[in-house]
Amino acid sequence: MAEVVEFRVPTGSAQMLLVWGLEPEPGLEHSLFSAFSKFGPLYSVRAHRNAAVAGPGYYAIIKFYSAGDASRAQHTCNGQRLFQKSPLKVCVCTKQKGFQQQALALNSNKCQELANHYLGFNGWSSRIITLQNVSGFDGENEELGKTLQKRSVKYLCAVEVTLPNHGVRTRGVALGEADIENGEDPLEFVTATRRVQKLAVGKALSSAFQKILLVVLENGKVAVEYNSTQEELTDSLTEEELKGLVQVSELSLEQSDREEEEVLSDLSFDDELPSREMPSN
Repeated sequence: MAEVVEFRVPTGSAQMLLVWGLEPEPGLEHSLFSAFSKFGPLYSVRAHRNAAVAGPGYYAIIKFYSAGDASRAQHTCNGQRLFQKSPLKVCVCTKQKGFQQQALALNSNKCQELANHYLGFNGWSSRIITLQNVSGFDGENEELGKTLQKRSVKYLCAVEVTLPNHGVRTRGVALGEADIENGEDPLEFVTATRRVQKLAVGKALSSAFQKILLVVLENGKVAVEYNSTQEELTDSLTEEELKGLVQVSELSLEQSDREEEEVLSDLSFDDELPSREMPSN
């Protein structure tokens, strides 16, 4: 049976494993990641100390993107010792009735990891169509007779993701924003600008990936579908039309930005803006 994998934080109970009977050891989460990532890409591995009533030891929650991968891992690893002396107990998490968690968009780093796994490093590319400064002054505050200005740095970004082997192209548009407390400090301004630029690019890249559905077939091959429920005006515009629309309207992004999980983890001042072009043949 085929399975659809989205570029979103996994929330289904069938994608989560509960592992218990864990012995305390240095690097426990790393050992778990090494053992279970053999079955497919993992979203997260979290180890926790047992409650006092449960006795000494640890348990862990492991989130897969694919329910099929989680099922294979459960059947293979349950009752096995893996990296410790005593056997582990592994089960698929049971669904909590009446509780429905909102599926958040993956941050751009995890989107790229997932795309690399299913499509291959050369199976997709991204490029920045436009990155525009739409900064301004949010207002003025008076304190002790002095007028202080808090400068707001805003960048709008449009990114295009292309999957050449599947004939799919999507676009994402997003806003990055930050306030500068001391607008007269050039170092603070430069640092904030770089951070906001990376934030806008990362969010736009994540937005573009939200329109892609990965269909994993039983034979392991991957098909790609365009998620029509996420279709936006930006996908049908030319580049010049898109740049003009971004510049004039800002696309109401303050209200319509998609939420991202751990979006700040995308940011590193030492890295270049995350844009990938297909390698030349």
